[in-house]
Amino acid sequence: MARTLAAMPHQVREELTRRLRRNKRAFRKEDVSVVEAPMLKRAVSASALGNCMEWFDFGVYSYLASTIGKVFFPDASPGAQVVSSFATFAAAFVVRPLGGLVFGPLGDRIGRQKVLATTMIMMAAGTFVIGLIPSYGTIGFAAPILLLLARMVQGFSTGGEYGGATTFVAEYSPDRHRGFLSSWLDFGTFVGYALGSALVTLLNFLLSDDQMVSWGWRLPFLIAGPLGVIGLYMRLKLEESPAFQKQLDEHEKSLAQDSAGTEFKTIIRNHWRPLLLCMGIVLLYNVTNYMVTGFLPTYQTDTLNRSSSSADVLVLIGMLWIVVLITFIGRLSDRVGRRPVYAVGAAAMIVLAIPAFLLIKAEGTWLPILGVLILSTLLACFAAPSAATLPALFPTAIRYAAMGIGFNFAVAAFGGTTPLVTEALVNVTGDDMVPAYYLMLAGVIGLVTVKFLPESAQVPLNGSQPMVGSEEERQELVSTSKELYRVSQEHAGKP
Repeated sequence: MARTLAAMPHQVREELTRRLRRNKRAFRKEDVSVVEAPMLKRAVSASALGNCMEWFDFGVYSYLASTIGKVFFPDASPGAQVVSSFATFAAAFVVRPLGGLVFGPLGDRIGRQKVLATTMIMMAAGTFVIGLIPSYGTIGFAAPILLLLARMVQGFSTGGEYGGATTFVAEYSPDRHRGFLSSWLDFGTFVGYALGSALVTLLNFLLSDDQMVSWGWRLPFLIAGPLGVIGLYMRLKLEESPAFQKQLDEHEKSLAQDSAGTEFKTIIRNHWRPLLLCMGIVLLYNVTNYMVTGFLPTYQTDTLNRSSSSADVLVLIGMLWIVVLITFIGRLSDRVGRRPVYAVGAAAMIVLAIPAFLLIKAEGTWLPILGVLILSTLLACFAAPSAATLPALFPTAIRYAAMGIGFNFAVAAFGGTTPLVTEALVNVTGDDMVPAYYLMLAGVIGLVTVKFLPESAQVPLNGSQPMVGSEEERQELVSTSKELYRVSQEHAGKP
């Protein structure tokens, strides 16, 4: 049975009407793609595992920032050790745009699956190598240099990872459920972070400080090797997304004509508006993300003078709360739209950032937990719809490359630098509420971005065929499009 027009969300009806007018006819059966459930499940699982591994590393590095500072920068003061450790952390984000510029156009030309397999190998190798680097006391200044190089390999591979994974999952997902299915990508993100932080918390509990500095810190990084092999196996079994397969002929025709540099110039010239929107959403999401995941553990130990174990557990609780919430918010964004979810989250950030940090600073157990849960809930509101929202801003032919540009430049400039900048500002100003002000500014930028953000819930991706999850849904959409096209023609004929 076809969906009645009265029950169809307004943005869905408007977008489908525009497409039907361009086509000058209703949808036919061959116009609507049906995604196979087993392949969809593999696509989501393999993409989420890559994000899980990436954020396992980031979780480990964030929680071990103080220890890494002692291992690789032993001659610096404790404050300088943390800043140096975060500077190395941020260095990976400097090369992320370069990775996006290389892997993005490749993904639009040779395929998403091949590039995602390559980024998986590089990420696993870079993380594994960190666990093998000798300390400063063993090889001197070469130790932090090698750490920096390994982080840059990770950053370069990550430049093609998230943009490609979001593109891949979004292109596989049925239109009605894209928010829910894509939210599993960031579900993998926070599961990985939670696993990394839980492992470090366990090691801190079991080992002494000297043992952690001597060898314990290496164990979490060495686990990345086996994880990478599993992820690579899963990604090699994937097929290209339906949207990419449909445009493969166009890609092959343009391959000989357009270089990566030409594609970059075309994207900047013709798609600068969606690029700015992409960067605004990424700023909102990632400033919050790295504030909670990258900065908050060290903020508690170095600024609030709490034990590392209590700080670790507090942030871990927040990560587990996000894992619980994220797919529910993804499903909610399919029903009410992406824009309302972002708008409510950004407005709440402006209002609640200061109260949340006052709670985190409070004595006791429950008030700090409440403060972390507030920030984690806001982060879930930004994370859940992002993997569905950002790829929808760009057409299939340039989607991977455009995501590589917009996402990675924004993360490099505003996300990965958040722990470094915030820690430096706290040290310079002596004001431990600086993180809250930083989040409020991100919320303001997010609200402005949402005002101009097109709604993409339940509508086909830009330039792609409608996607459904079953033959019954395809028949329903074809029937509904006939009714919608008839109504639009009647309205067009009225004086």
